[in-house]
Amino acid sequence: MSTTKPGSALVVGVGPGLGLAIARRFGRAGHPVALLSRNAQRHEGYLAALREEGITAIAIAADVTRPDQVRAAVDSATRRLGPISAAYYGPGAADPTARPKDVLDAEASDVTEAMRTFVHPALDLTGMLLPGMVERGGGTLLFVTGLGAVVPLPGLGALALASAALRTYALTVNAALAGTGVFAGALVIGGLVEHGDIHRHAVAAVGPAAASELPTLDPAEIADAAWDLAAKGEAPEVIFNALN
Repeated sequence: MSTTKPGSALVVGVGPGLGLAIARRFGRAGHPVALLSRNAQRHEGYLAALREEGITAIAIAADVTRPDQVRAAVDSATRRLGPISAAYYGPGAADPTARPKDVLDAEASDVTEAMRTFVHPALDLTGMLLPGMVERGGGTLLFVTGLGAVVPLPGLGALALASAALRTYALTVNAALAGTGVFAGALVIGGLVEHGDIHRHAVAAVGPAAASELPTLDPAEIADAAWDLAAKGEAPEVIFNALN
């Protein structure tokens, strides 16, 4: 598959949990890594951690809901690290403490906003990267989505609809790319990813004594699964469910 070939890896939505774990996993496999997130103040810490492990990495600040910023980031990463052969799309919530409306309270405007901030940027990114991948005969696109895509979770409201849309997009794109050497896959996440911002806020809310009862997921395990999806190109998705 494409990830065994030379090329850089783009991590969109890097954070201290899953995004950084993905960067580590692909970096250990020999890919120079470009990190992309809104918060440039965190970038130096991420870069230092990766470079300590011998991973070549750069970081670029961009808002995924601004296609012009993402295009500039993609162009910069390509100039500095070479063609992008693997892309991970997993932007974090703008407000990790925010609670979505229940599905019975969700309005059309809520769904529109969830699609705008979560799904539309994924399509924009695909449009930027896919032509080059197809031309080179290889590449990987990985999309993170929520468990509400496959399990009814009324409390997620509009986010469940957006999650389902992104999962369907990833699987349908993968089917459309059969025979091109390019692979698309979905990482379906149900639980609190350890070390991430939402996990940190959840631990602070319940207290250290109750933290062990939270439905947590190990980001390193998810990153290994992401690498397996990319490297093997067999099953188009993997589901992590810590909520049962």
